[in-house]
Amino acid sequence: MDRMFFSLLILAALMTPTLGVPKLHAQTPPKPGGRPAVVVNLNTATARDLEALPGIGASTAARIIEYRQKNGPFKKVEELMNVQGVGEKSFLKLRAMVSVTPKGDAERTQP
Repeated sequence: MDRMFFSLLILAALMTPTLGVPKLHAQTPPKPGGRPAVVVNLNTATARDLEALPGIGASTAARIIEYRQKNGPFKKVEELMNVQGVGEKSFLKLRAMVSVTPKGDAERTQP
């Protein structure tokens, strides 16, 4: 009984647009050449998008959004290291998974 309920719950969540798989999922398997298939735009990403990045939790995602609101759009991805909780080591892991394309531009994806 519990197993069937759990299966139905998962199925319902996947079929509901607001509960389904997030649009931007940064942990997409890399394409040949080591680049991720989807890149998260730091200037337009939601907290949920940012939390999909490895090593970014809810509090760090909130600080990234707060930084963006206080300082304006990110001009370069290296600015991410100005956010408390994102050091050089973390940044090096994330660099290929983030972009700073201006707000309104299409999301950048790797070929």
